[in-house]
Amino acid sequence: MARAFLVVIDSVGIGGAPDAGAFFNGDLPDTGANTVGHIAQACAQGDADVGRSGPLHVPCLDALGLGAAVTLASGLSAPGLGCKPVGAWGAATETSNGKDTPSGHWELAGLPVPWDWHYFPEASPAFPPHVTQTVCDIAGVEGILCNAHGSGTQVLEQYGAAHIQSGQPICYTSADSVFQIAAHEEHFGLDRLLDLCVRVAPVLHEMKVGRVIARPFVGQAGAFERTQNRRDFAIVPPGPILTNRVQNAGHKVYGVGKVGDIFSMQGFDEVRKGCDATLMQHLTDLVAEACDGSLTFANFVEFDSLFGHRRDVAGYARHLEWFDMALGQILPKLQPDDILIVTADHGNDPAWPGTDHTRERVPVLVHGLGPRELGHMGFVDVAGLVADHLGVA
Repeated sequence: MARAFLVVIDSVGIGGAPDAGAFFNGDLPDTGANTVGHIAQACAQGDADVGRSGPLHVPCLDALGLGAAVTLASGLSAPGLGCKPVGAWGAATETSNGKDTPSGHWELAGLPVPWDWHYFPEASPAFPPHVTQTVCDIAGVEGILCNAHGSGTQVLEQYGAAHIQSGQPICYTSADSVFQIAAHEEHFGLDRLLDLCVRVAPVLHEMKVGRVIARPFVGQAGAFERTQNRRDFAIVPPGPILTNRVQNAGHKVYGVGKVGDIFSMQGFDEVRKGCDATLMQHLTDLVAEACDGSLTFANFVEFDSLFGHRRDVAGYARHLEWFDMALGQILPKLQPDDILIVTADHGNDPAWPGTDHTRERVPVLVHGLGPRELGHMGFVDVAGLVADHLGVA
């Protein structure tokens, strides 16, 4: 029986979103942002030769249609890409009013977000007093640190030492609809941090804040490092999604990465976590082990978290090349009736000003349907491809 593997390479956008001008990085609209296109351009110009060199080398993704999808989405060619596809390929446009993880994933799973998310202002303090007081009451502290927009690594540098000294959690946000709490795993306690997030999440969700994110870290001043124990506490989707429908048809659903957290574990039988290298091994194992009729839904987050937000063009290119090489080893192991779809949830152009996500179309690259152009699609059409293949509603 057919199986489906839906793989989200987080933030790998391809430009061309028709409403990009309505979304901003600071004062600059996202018009012209193109994650893959600008990375390929930088590689071709020799501007991404750190730990790698030369043009962007992603032959597997390009054969599936990545270069063709960039051109379809943006009207531009990506240097070094654009071979004749042997897979089915298209470019998907989001309808939800956001450029964030929940919006993208919910819509890829067939459910556009039916409301506008709440975003915190770029001010200090950023959070209303009742939110701050709730955190203080639950954590048993007199105050919080930061209380503003911030970058994850920068807030650790700025507030990490004060956090250890005072015991107050570091609370910050971004252009996304998020409330993030950073705390030291040893000095504050990992279990205490997770409990704090669980208990404060309903207050934020009532405000339509998409996620409360636990950001644990370790180390000492000048050498703080975030750990792999991140947890996302997201709003429960307000209706059935692809994973529910696959389960309702009697099939198993596997999660790889943070997808279980994104959907508040709705419709998952099993979730396997870790860094991207570990997640790739999980995906490889599931290609060998997953049940007939199953869906494996995977998210590879480090494109976004380690390279997009940090505006690291060379690192992003290296990660694309690593993923491409690993994917090339997985595809021959798929069964004849399987499909594997590679897509993304939004953009995060590392060549673009600012540190936020970028509003872009995303590639839809399908192994197992034969060579054909899928054209312009909606994010929800990705769920449709999976549902049709598995024979579910």
